[in-house]
Amino acid sequence: MNLGGPELLIVAAVVLLLFGSSRVPQLARSLGRAKHEFESATGGGPDAGGSEGEAA
Repeated sequence: MNLGGPELLIVAAVVLLLFGSSRVPQLARSLGRAKHEFESATGGGPDAGGSEGEAA
């Protein structure tokens, strides 16, 4: 399933209508924090220091 530009605009408009303009930044901030905590707990993410991108 590919989401293009028009679809993302529709999703953003629906989120804005559901939560209001003052609540959307708070939701985005909490989602970012939750993603960061999840990645650090599972050992993934950009700051994990894995072997990705290293020459063998």
